[in-house]
Amino acid sequence: MRLGLALGYTGEPMNEVLPAVRAAEDSGYESVWSLEEFGTDGVTVLGYLAAKTERIKLGTGILQIAPRTPTLTAQTATALDALSDGRTLLGLGLSQPWLVERWHGRPFGSPVEVLREYVTIVREAIAREAPLEFDGRHYQIPYRGPDARSEPKGIKLLYPPPRPHIPIYLGTTGPRTVSLTGEIADGWLAGGLYTPEHEDVVLRPLDEGIRRAGRPASDVEIARIVDVLLDDDLDAARGEVRQVLASYLGPKGAGVTNVHFDQACEMGFESEAQKIRELFVAGKRREAAAAVPDALVDAYALIGPLPRIVDRLAAWKESRVGTLVLLTRDVEVIEAAAQALR
Repeated sequence: MRLGLALGYTGEPMNEVLPAVRAAEDSGYESVWSLEEFGTDGVTVLGYLAAKTERIKLGTGILQIAPRTPTLTAQTATALDALSDGRTLLGLGLSQPWLVERWHGRPFGSPVEVLREYVTIVREAIAREAPLEFDGRHYQIPYRGPDARSEPKGIKLLYPPPRPHIPIYLGTTGPRTVSLTGEIADGWLAGGLYTPEHEDVVLRPLDEGIRRAGRPASDVEIARIVDVLLDDDLDAARGEVRQVLASYLGPKGAGVTNVHFDQACEMGFESEAQKIRELFVAGKRREAAAAVPDALVDAYALIGPLPRIVDRLAAWKESRVGTLVLLTRDVEVIEAAAQALR
């Protein structure tokens, strides 16, 4: 199992971020990943890090596809690949309906169809084998609408990219999009309640997609971003994670499937999940968080004193996760994790 570092970058001065990245590279980490919601974008910081690092791979975890055309994403990925001498890992995802609609002002659309078309176009644009033309339900290149003002003739990316293929990771959670990931992606930024002890629950749709495509499981690299909280007060650390998990398990909307809730039930936490949901929906958020069981908290995140965090890596090493991505800035944790896996 390899290690990665997730930045969680929200605009802090680079002198607070760069020591962690350099510690990761010096310790042999394979990759560093940007995160993108509605703060900083997921590319700019990696462009900076491309100039400040030499070996570590640079991953977008994830770029939201709603505000970007697939051709712009192809341009961005090839530019970053040129700046980094071929170290780009392109993580893409749908994000969440509320974020797409309330921040980007875009419709969420049909996730599986949109993702499939998007990945196809990005790959064809980067491969640069022929002038780009695509006629799909959601994307049409060239544009041929009634108000088109130019000849509908495909064009190529202006310059040859460093590589004709940049690995594409999909950040997906729902069964249908995870299944699509197994079918078409180079890697999976695993969503949901992925834990070593219950990985069969979240891997089932991924393996269905892999089988449908006739691929070996090794074709799809699994990367999991894990929250890390270094704290000698284990109860305090658990309290922080409980709030996160309650916000995942608690929401209930008409006609909307809560994948995290369903997964928790399959993992053997059905009664606890029901209680969390009842409290959360009733507006009792503090009580809902308190109802999250220790067993789920401990399986989900790396928390507590340093020896406890390091010991927990053994369980992840036995899982199918190929790259465990630690969400931390703590150099002590970064170095100790690498030492433990040598």
